[in-house]
Amino acid sequence: MDSQKDSYFTRNVCGVSAVEFLWGLGFPIVLESTFLQLFLKSLGASGFIIGLVPSILIIGTSCFPLFSSYFTRNYRYKKSIVILLHLLSALSVFLFGLVLLFVRTPAHVLLLFFVSYVAFSICLGLTIPIWFNYLVRIFPEARTVPGLGYMMLFQNIGKVISSFFILKVVERYAFSLQSSACVFIATGLLFILGSLCFLLTREIGDADDPLPDRLSFFGHTAGAFVEIVANRRFLVFLAADLDFYMILTVLGFYANYATVFHGVPAAVAAGIFVTCIYSGSITVNIFLGAMNLLSLKQKFVMSKFVTFALLLLLVVYPDRIIFFLVSYLLGVGRAVHNVVYPTSVKHFARKADVTPYFSLAPILTLPFAAGFPLLFGWLLDYFAFMQADSYRMLFGFSALLSLVTIYLSIRTDYGRAGRERESSPMIN
Repeated sequence: MDSQKDSYFTRNVCGVSAVEFLWGLGFPIVLESTFLQLFLKSLGASGFIIGLVPSILIIGTSCFPLFSSYFTRNYRYKKSIVILLHLLSALSVFLFGLVLLFVRTPAHVLLLFFVSYVAFSICLGLTIPIWFNYLVRIFPEARTVPGLGYMMLFQNIGKVISSFFILKVVERYAFSLQSSACVFIATGLLFILGSLCFLLTREIGDADDPLPDRLSFFGHTAGAFVEIVANRRFLVFLAADLDFYMILTVLGFYANYATVFHGVPAAVAAGIFVTCIYSGSITVNIFLGAMNLLSLKQKFVMSKFVTFALLLLLVVYPDRIIFFLVSYLLGVGRAVHNVVYPTSVKHFARKADVTPYFSLAPILTLPFAAGFPLLFGWLLDYFAFMQADSYRMLFGFSALLSLVTIYLSIRTDYGRAGRERESSPMIN
């Protein structure tokens, strides 16, 4: 089957790259976004309310994959399902922007936003495990990392272009409800167009595709759960990967830290910070993705040191220029995760359909993933009297936790395949 997948490698790379480029143009608005936190702040949202955004996203993307895993278990080919679920996620953003055109009361806008964001998070949760499984399925195993690297490179190019657009919008219109509505409508339309680009890809079945599963939802889920819990190497990997949620938490708060306490203009935080984040991502996509430098384990361990470094910088030297470097490192850390995670899950699962792994893994990490940003936001409100020191204290605590993930990443056993660099032939 890998020989067939090799023959469609270029086509599939181009197809998923087109998807990710168009979605990348919209990502800085709705995901891990400085725009969102500043938009909510302009509506009078507290630190706890802002902390709800990554928590809602994490809960949606952690709980609902279980349902997509079960209901798609007997579909050998899943491209049409991938397209449909992407379209549902896109519509939730588009409809929010459309309704926002007619709402003027900040309290009503906040309620509308969170209803829409819950819907978006649920749709994304249904989408992600099937999308991940589709990606590692359409590429030959030895070329998965380069394939993902090219795909994420185009996504991040889209994000950089979008960040300049955000800068201009915020500079000219601040966060007026009408301009924000237009931004969300445009984002939804880009997502819809990008979803249709999956039609360019070619899906090829594997010889060891699983037989139809007639188990109930609970039987299917319990069987997958028992298998995953017995996979000790995978569990150590998951525990070491928890620093990713620290990165998401920092992304949710550091722009306010920079604008309120260190004099960074809101337009710079909403635009230039994002440019730096995605510049870091592009660096990773080129060197660790497309060129496939370093082994999987080396990439994984490196990302933990990056997380520790950026948290330390926020504590000891929160200067204007340093915020640009921190933004760059946030992009590096997140991009390494995005390149390493799908390939690592496939590596540790060692089976054709790894949708259950992608579905159940977020459940295991949910307490930390959802609880950490909520706790961070609540503690910022509680220690508000400390001003900037409240941020420093919490960033310092996060840095100590990241040291634990460094240790666990070193202990993660990738085996021979994780220690040796995979082959990375150029696109045909």
